Amino acid sequence: MATLTAKHALVTGGGSGIGLAIARALAEAGAEVTITGRRREVLDEAAQGQPGLHPLIMDVTDEASVAEGIAAARAAHGPIAICVANAGIAEGRSLAKTSLEFWRQIMATNLDGAFLTIRECLPDMLAADWGRVIAMSSVAGLKGLKGAPAYTASKHGVIGLIRSLSEDHLGTGVTFNAICPGYVDTPIVARNIDSIAARIGGDRDKALAIMVGSNRHKRLLEPEEISAAAMWLVGPGSQSVNGQTIEIAGGQM
Repeated sequence: MATLTAKHALVTGGGSGIGLAIARALAEAGAEVTITGRRREVLDEAAQGQPGLHPLIMDVTDEASVAEGIAAARAAHGPIAICVANAGIAEGRSLAKTSLEFWRQIMATNLDGAFLTIRECLPDMLAADWGRVIAMSSVAGLKGLKGAPAYTASKHGVIGLIRSLSEDHLGTGVTFNAICPGYVDTPIVARNIDSIAARIGGDRDKALAIMVGSNRHKRLLEPEEISAAAMWLVGPGSQSVNGQTIEIAGGQM
């Protein structure tokens, strides 16, 4: 039974991977879902045959693009009730190999992008006294990830943002939570396998084993495992789940 009928959700990075899995689940529950990203062809392919998904070109690193994009989404499908700040870059480099340009690229996408997206969506939720904000962090937001100081710092920042906003809006109908997955079987992980393999001599099987071994149950997560958590956070009975980090990694971190 549809539970989100007449609600408008916005999912950044919604054209593939975790974002698309969440967007599809929201649409199946009756929501109208705006999926954003920078590549039109990816978004169009994701939305094909999915009447509840609405593609929107938006660059989360660009303040004007976020403000204009969310205004356009609101005009087309109504006030935003669910915001999923999912867009991100997952790439590791040692500190010695981290240029300021790379650092800023990671922060602009992973942290600034979440901040801008939430800021532009939040007024609709406060006006309605109901809303659900979900930011995609990572297990790297809870502990140090070896060889990825920029990524780790950005994901710690996302959790800090969510915790602060949850305190700011206690007692309202709006909740703020972060999902913290381990390694998920997505195109981002596929690219990371290639990156790790390049650093260890080209052995992709060994690179995959490194990533699988980082999850406590020794397998990659499926995107649908993450979308199930998101649907719990937006569903009935979730109103007291606020300011939390939902860890999905096959065991204790």
